[in-house]
Amino acid sequence: MSHATLSSLYPHHVATLQARAAEALRRGGLDHLVVPSGTLHYHHFDDRDYPYAVNPQFKAWLPLTQAPGSWLVVTPGAKPKLVFLQPHDYWHVVPEAPAGYRVEQFEIVVIRTPEEAAQHLPDAARSAILGEPQSAIEGHAPDNPQPVLAYLEYHRAFKTPYEIEMMRQASRIGARAHRAAERAFRAGSSEFGIHLAYCQAAGQDANDLPYGNIIALNEHGAVLHYTHRDRLPPKPVRSFLIDAGASFGGYASDITRTYSAADDEFAAMIRAVDTAQLALCDMVRAGTDYARIHVQAHLLLAGVLRDFGVIKVSPEDALASGVSSAFFPHGIGHGIGLQVHDVAGFAASDAGGTIAKPDGHPYLRLTRTLEPGMVVTIEPGIYFIDMLLDELKAKGLGDAVDWDRVDAFRPYGGIRIEDDVVCTDGDPLNLTREAFADGA
Repeated sequence: MSHATLSSLYPHHVATLQARAAEALRRGGLDHLVVPSGTLHYHHFDDRDYPYAVNPQFKAWLPLTQAPGSWLVVTPGAKPKLVFLQPHDYWHVVPEAPAGYRVEQFEIVVIRTPEEAAQHLPDAARSAILGEPQSAIEGHAPDNPQPVLAYLEYHRAFKTPYEIEMMRQASRIGARAHRAAERAFRAGSSEFGIHLAYCQAAGQDANDLPYGNIIALNEHGAVLHYTHRDRLPPKPVRSFLIDAGASFGGYASDITRTYSAADDEFAAMIRAVDTAQLALCDMVRAGTDYARIHVQAHLLLAGVLRDFGVIKVSPEDALASGVSSAFFPHGIGHGIGLQVHDVAGFAASDAGGTIAKPDGHPYLRLTRTLEPGMVVTIEPGIYFIDMLLDELKAKGLGDAVDWDRVDAFRPYGGIRIEDDVVCTDGDPLNLTREAFADGA
């Protein structure tokens, strides 16, 4: 994606956010939207700060991810104002002043101390101030009014064309790094070594990435959020599950792939899950209830388990009894964008309310009906998790499972395959598969 294309899309993006801000303020009975970028947090009893994370409400407007102490002011009918903190400091690298096509859309005021921002902010009593408590300065403390926040978070699910292009870039970086990670795995690297190869290829360190890399060899693939990273590889190495993303201008990609060290039965199961995953990606269409994709995932994955002799019952019976949940215990995915797990996944409307999760599926992160502009992950998985399999036996469902087949697959841990998919007016746009195909 060229600089020129992003520059041509950006004015429409800002105009869309201005329109959303105007309606959110109308609902809140307020005149101004005031958004701090966030501040540094320090360790208790220490003088080290935690990694800085920019306020998502701030980076929605500008891809400034390392500008703590700055503020954004949006007043309907006026050009939005960026109050940019650029301190005089020889201890640390000072944020570079914004430049390029994006600055044309803003009035920019540079300040040297955090306290100076107050003189450039509107009356707090007439403002919705969206941020964390630590961002408060004298006279301006975040209050996060519910009508304003509910409206903005609900509509953040609908990405502008500019945002889709930003996410496309994040996907290209992630795909490039995933290929490097697979090469490191094939070369015999440890989990830690694979992680370093990933970061090197992405050009991002652990604090730049949108979430902590999951780099799991063998049985570690059965731990859904495995982040330990052994320094030595196991012997023998059988399998590799990697769940790792990349950032671009504050937007995230979220990609998972699974590999077998040999062209064995586990490799065949990976291919079967991949086929199911692509069928589920094809369901990301306007008007589809996302929870229906989750239920279909259970049926397809139970079909894989039956085909490989792991379970003895039909997919429908496996879903109804809870057997499938022992092998696929998480949700089919979530919204993604400025945050890996994007907000308002259960929102009934832009005024609030909640759409309940299906009974028996407590870990689904999104229950909304898909509409054009939404971007979601599709990440089916099959795992061999001792704790959940023991629970199946305790519930009297052990006869549904061939335990010899479980023993054959247990040393491989599990399989997960995850893509980021855009809902459109027609066929889905799979940003992840596109990135891998492009060879970026």
